[in-house]
Amino acid sequence: MTDAPVADTKHEGVTETARRRQRMDQEHPRYKWVALSNTTLGALLASINSSIVLISLPAIFRGVGLNPLAPGNVGYLLWMLMGYLVATAVLVVPLGRLGDIFGRVRIYTLGFVVFTIAAIALSFDPFRLTGGAVWLIGWRVVQGVGGAMLMACSAAILTDAFPSRQRGMALGVNQVAAIAGQFLGLLIGGLLSQWDWRAVFWVGVPLGLAGTLWSFRSLVEVGVRTPARLDWSGTALFAVGFTVLLAGITYGIQPYGGHPTGWTNPWVLGAIGTGVLLLAVLCLVELRVRVPMLDIRLFASKPFALGNLAGLMAAVGRGGLQFMLIIWLQGIWLPLHGYSFEATPLWSGIYLLPMTLGFLVAGPLSGTLSDKFGSRPFAIGGMLLMAATFLALMVIPVNFSFWVFGLLVFLNGLGGGIFTSPNTAAIMSSVPASERGAASGIRATFTNAGMSLSIGIFFSLMIAGLAKTLPGTLSTGLQQQGVSMAEAHRIAELPPVGSLFAAFLGYNPIGELMGDTVNQPGVNASVLTGKEFFPHLISGPFHAGLTVVFIAAAVMMVIGAAASWVNPGRVVDRD
Repeated sequence: MTDAPVADTKHEGVTETARRRQRMDQEHPRYKWVALSNTTLGALLASINSSIVLISLPAIFRGVGLNPLAPGNVGYLLWMLMGYLVATAVLVVPLGRLGDIFGRVRIYTLGFVVFTIAAIALSFDPFRLTGGAVWLIGWRVVQGVGGAMLMACSAAILTDAFPSRQRGMALGVNQVAAIAGQFLGLLIGGLLSQWDWRAVFWVGVPLGLAGTLWSFRSLVEVGVRTPARLDWSGTALFAVGFTVLLAGITYGIQPYGGHPTGWTNPWVLGAIGTGVLLLAVLCLVELRVRVPMLDIRLFASKPFALGNLAGLMAAVGRGGLQFMLIIWLQGIWLPLHGYSFEATPLWSGIYLLPMTLGFLVAGPLSGTLSDKFGSRPFAIGGMLLMAATFLALMVIPVNFSFWVFGLLVFLNGLGGGIFTSPNTAAIMSSVPASERGAASGIRATFTNAGMSLSIGIFFSLMIAGLAKTLPGTLSTGLQQQGVSMAEAHRIAELPPVGSLFAAFLGYNPIGELMGDTVNQPGVNASVLTGKEFFPHLISGPFHAGLTVVFIAAAVMMVIGAAASWVNPGRVVDRD
């Protein structure tokens, strides 16, 4: 292919897309609803699988016979958490651009195929121990490629299929389903892992097959392809730079050289610096390429730039809230209310359902209303509501009344749903029709990057908060139950990340920290490994860390609200 036709086809593509949509509405008036239902299935499938392993990690690692909390196995744990997220974050922009060039429906349908193949491979892991973990991580990355194809093109397909007067509603349904899928993944993973760890991956097979056949038979290319050469230099710089940056931030969680986190590790700092440098070079290169993979010029549009900034803030805050609430429920609240540590992953997913309900209630409604009244009031209101709930969660007691907690997380989900639909519609309607695949990929990258960044940011903030108060509290508590002073000090000086990951994975944190020490003569093992010792012990230090985390999240929501405030309320349809 050549670059020559591009300059002539951009404006023609806009009018041709509008003509194709009008013709499709006349000949197949239900097509846009078919596109909405199919792309919503794709978005839901991709997002459910971004979080489904969070709750089911203990069952998965037991299935391959590997202890993820052993010092040498923490890397496997991190990449089981991050492999899918990194793959989707890195690849949605290049795949969105490929959709502009080769057809969005074609790339989208191929996403179902890749996703389904990976789901089958994941459920038939032929290895055990480290080999089994490597197999799962590798195929999770491949599954992330399929998920990136679905995410990259779904919003663009919808924007092509729906006129501007209905676009907010359509994108609202699609995006709220995608975000709700992140929370549904927690529940589904918890339920299926109780039966068989392989079932966590089986769930993607029938849905992937159905989506493949449905997409192949029903979706048509309404948008106009933009002939161009693939920007290999931009693609390589983006993929390598973004991967190195996210990997560096992720490994910042691990302790280093006596410090509770790895932010002083030269390799971590070097990876972050290298990633930032490569992305800076990418911006310079893309400004010189005639048809870039990442069109930096799109950010000259205020709705596009500010909408993506607000979306990034919302994604980071939402991801951080998800992880903190899981630790809060599994490490403290559920054991104090009689649940075994092993049962907490499933029940934490159940107790977070009010947040999912909030998303489902608000998303389609706010999308429809924003079509009539503009996106600004809804985007601002949603962000401010989320900021208020972060501050409210910060002041309730650690051992809360569930109706208060349930109401606050419902309102947080409601705020997310109010914000997401108008923000997505504003972003997608602010770019030319020929750039919608790339724009959809960029929007999805900001969302996925926010989820990935939240792990490094919020875990680091929590670990820093715990490191100040947990060692003294833990040492005193252990000595009161018969542990020698020397042993209590040794255990108390272990990095807090071990306790956090143990609670996050549904392990008994004290049992993991003490190992065989808990069975020594004179040690009150039944109290130490009971349901109340660790929750009472960590409540004070955890709340101190939680205050730092939720203040940071509230600040991010205010930044997002400010970006939405200066964003134009109405966007002129680019068709």
